[in-house]
Amino acid sequence: MDTYYTIDEKYLQAVEEYQYGESPKSLQLLNEIIAADPLYARAYFQLGLIYYYELKDYQQAGYCFKTCNELEPSFPDVYEHYIHLLAFLNMEKNLNTIKAKALQTPGVDYATIWNILGEYAEKNKDLNHARKCYEEAFAVVVINKEMDDIEESLKRITVKQQRTARYFYSIS
Repeated sequence: MDTYYTIDEKYLQAVEEYQYGESPKSLQLLNEIIAADPLYARAYFQLGLIYYYELKDYQQAGYCFKTCNELEPSFPDVYEHYIHLLAFLNMEKNLNTIKAKALQTPGVDYATIWNILGEYAEKNKDLNHARKCYEEAFAVVVINKEMDDIEESLKRITVKQQRTARYFYSIS
């Protein structure tokens, strides 16, 4: 039996368990943390990750990400996953609200946020907005692999826009 002296130690153990694929143990530890301190925002973040990616419980994941964001809005890690979830669930109003907060928060990976927003717009066939989002992502990306992915997205958008372009012919 493990003995933890502080909530922070228990949190680090929960994160480690999750990283090693022990989601049930991590889930148990995180729930114990929240029972002891319901204002511990990062426990909600980790729970959100488990509910979203492991258990596919999107409602519970949304609740956890939202709670984390409300308790600690300056915590940058939550935004990428929260925005990804909102885009996946097609929750545009909430997506725009959280996007605005994310783009004002230091430490957030802005390129990833813009890329997710581009994918969301592309999925919803708003190709002009998707292009703008991908261009914003390209402007702030610093990792070569991500830059290549964004370039591919821009090429894909160009092809889609060319296919949907209407041609007008006039007889003179």
